[in-house]
Amino acid sequence: MNGDPKLYHLLSELNIDFEYLEHPAAPTIEIAKQYWAGHDAKHCKNLFFRNHKGNKHYLVLLDCDKNMDIHRIEKRLGQGKLSFASPERLLKHLGLTPGSVTPFGLINNSEHDVIVFIDSELQNAEKVSFHPCINTASLIIKKDDLIRFLDYCKNPYQWIDLY
Repeated sequence: MNGDPKLYHLLSELNIDFEYLEHPAAPTIEIAKQYWAGHDAKHCKNLFFRNHKGNKHYLVLLDCDKNMDIHRIEKRLGQGKLSFASPERLLKHLGLTPGSVTPFGLINNSEHDVIVFIDSELQNAEKVSFHPCINTASLIIKKDDLIRFLDYCKNPYQWIDLY
């Protein structure tokens, strides 16, 4: 299976079942959508930001069909001016490369300093999907299992109305 072996080991330890979808590299939502057809999950867009000072980092999870408006997200999060974090910051804080952003990267955030914001609309989803730390596969899990995973990782998170 493509992805981080540590992730698969942790999912097994937490008794989190998943559906595995292997596909060619899918660094964007537009590319990934062609491989998700016919699956009953809410597919997520995952954005990694930093604040203006560069001393705080945020992972934002939202429905992949929603248009991302950084100014609206800035206002909703109330964290000041945001910008996309650099590939170096992404690697340092989540152990990921651009095009593979996923909440599963939190297994690499031993400082637990990445704050996670989840669009409240995802609360209505039964299942959600994310890359397993690489963009050549996707995992579908129950939304409740995502919450168990986040609780295990100990990063602060909150549901927020992004729209």
